[in-house]
Amino acid sequence: MSKAFVKEDAEQPEERAQAPALAPGGKNYISPAGFARLKAELRDLVERERPQVVTTVAWAASLGDRSENADYIYGKRRLREIDRRVRFLIKRLEAAEIVDASGRDTDQIFFGAKVKIKAGDRVKEITILGQDEVDPARGIVSWVSPIAKALLKARAGDTVTLRTPAGEETLEILEVAYP
Repeated sequence: MSKAFVKEDAEQPEERAQAPALAPGGKNYISPAGFARLKAELRDLVERERPQVVTTVAWAASLGDRSENADYIYGKRRLREIDRRVRFLIKRLEAAEIVDASGRDTDQIFFGAKVKIKAGDRVKEITILGQDEVDPARGIVSWVSPIAKALLKARAGDTVTLRTPAGEETLEILEVAYP
C-alpha cells in the first residue's frame, strides 16, 4: 500500500524507553542520591505534571472536534510520554540496589569511588556510579563502562590498561576517595 493512503498521525505503537540494559544478574546499583533523584522525578510526573496534562486534555476534548484540536492531540501525546517514563522509572526503582559508599576507608576502587587518573599527559577525575546517574560532562561514569571495569579493584598508585577502539591506553591511578 502506498504511504499516501496511510494516516501519518495515526496511533503509533509505543516506543520503548531507551534505557541502558541492566548488568548481568539484573542488578541496578545506584547511590542514595541517585535513587532519591529518580524517586523525585517519578513523584513530580505523577503528582504534578500528569494531572496538569489530563486537565488540559479534558478541556480540549470538551471543545468538540478533536481531529484538528492541537491541545487535545499534543496533550494525548504528552500523556503517552509521561506514562512511558513513569513505567520506566518504576521498573528501574524496583530493580535498584542502593549502595552507600560514602566514608569508605580504602584506597581500592569500588562503586562510588572518585578517582583521579593520569592518561598520557592529561589528568582527569571520574566518579564511578550507577547506570542511571551517568553524566560525562561532570566526569560521572557507569560502573559497567569500560573505563570503570578497567579501574575496579585497582588501588592508588597502580597502572591499568584500558582497551578502546583506538587501541590500548595506560592509565595511572593517582588518588582514590569516597566522598
